[in-house]
Order: sequence, then structure tokens, then C-alpha cells
Amino acid sequence: MPAKVLVVDDDAAIRRLLRNTLLRADYEIVEAENAKVALRQVAAEHPAAILLDLGLPDRDGLSIIPQLRAHGDLVILVVSARDAVDEKVAALDLGADDFVTKPFDTEELLARLRVALRHQQSSGTIQKIVSRGDLSIDLDRRIVCRHGKEVHLTRKEYEVLGVLAKHIGRVVTHERLLAACWGAEEDPRVEYLRIVIRNLRQKLEAPGPVGSVIANELGVGYRLRADP
Repeated sequence: MPAKVLVVDDDAAIRRLLRNTLLRADYEIVEAENAKVALRQVAAEHPAAILLDLGLPDRDGLSIIPQLRAHGDLVILVVSARDAVDEKVAALDLGADDFVTKPFDTEELLARLRVALRHQQSSGTIQKIVSRGDLSIDLDRRIVCRHGKEVHLTRKEYEVLGVLAKHIGRVVTHERLLAACWGAEEDPRVEYLRIVIRNLRQKLEAPGPVGSVIANELGVGYRLRADP
């Protein structure tokens, strides 16, 4: 059965673009032009994912994320022209799975949606080994290999990589990474995190103009790319 996606946007042209894009990728589509209809549709249609605009005519899209999240384990992908860092962080903290800024590339949006849906479907199981190209992360044994050879990581480097691996393909905010890997008692700072990420890139990425294994979501957080 194709996954059902609820598209929430007051712009008819954007809804049409998303409808055609999603139908081409074999998704089932439900639409809503405002927050009121969106809340009614999510209760009636039980979509697997929601593409949510924030600039809705009746309510701010941020305000309904917790209500949408209350309907269960569904994917909430914000698709908005708002590009301020605090807006992105707020959406993720409220329960959104990812954030795509308008104007967007339709193929990138589909890729983000696929990753989020895969994560949702596997959330009930414990994934012990995360693989990405030549990189393998054994979360159970705390072993990281590249090209089949073990890579030595410090405890902090492994902790950060482990959190990113558990959310592969999805952005993890600075605040969540700091809380998970440093804790309140260590007075964590973003500068510490940047140093660890820099060291991880040096150890895990090949030299040359190759796409980064760990993507930087400027001012928001980091993402372990799902595809090599």
C-alpha cells in the first residue's frame, strides 16, 4: 500500500506541485489549505506523513505541530519559506522530523521524506548496525569501520556519531547533541561540538571534493547523510 501524505499549504500552486511530485513517487495524497482542515484531516485520514507549511492563514504552523504529533508516530516534514535559524530549531524542538526551505528541489524533498518514513517504520526495532557507503557503525559494540578497517574514535567522538547514526538522514539540533553527549553538569558549548565534528570529518571522510559525511545545518545542528 502506498504511504498516505497530508499536504498542508494555503498556496494552491504549491499544493499542485507537491501533489504531482508525490503522485509521481506513488504516494497517496490528502490536502489541507489551513490549520483547521489539517487537524481534521489528520484525525480522519491517518496519514503516514505531513508536509507542513508554517505560514497558514488561520494559525501559525508551529502552533499545531504538537497537536499533529499527538496523533501518533507520523512524519512531520516542515516545508516553509521561513529560513530563520530560530524557526527551524523551534519546529524541530516541537516535534517536526525535518525542515525543507522554499524554494525547494523536489528530488531532495522526496529523499528527505523517504529517509523520515524509513526511520519511522524502523523505530520499533533496535538497529544495531548503521551503514552508509563504506562507513559502518556498530551501535551495540561501539565499533566504527571505514573500508572494513576499524577507525579509532575518542569517547566523545563516538557519542556524537552514535546520536547522529540513530537519526541518520535527519537533522539533530545543537541543543540535543550537547544534552545527549555532554549533559548539564559539563557546561556544554557549541564550540566543543564543532571541534568534535571537525575531528570526525577528518577521520571518516576521504580527502578531496567529496560530499561531506556529516552535513552542517547552519546554526541548527548536524545531519549524518543517509546516502553516500
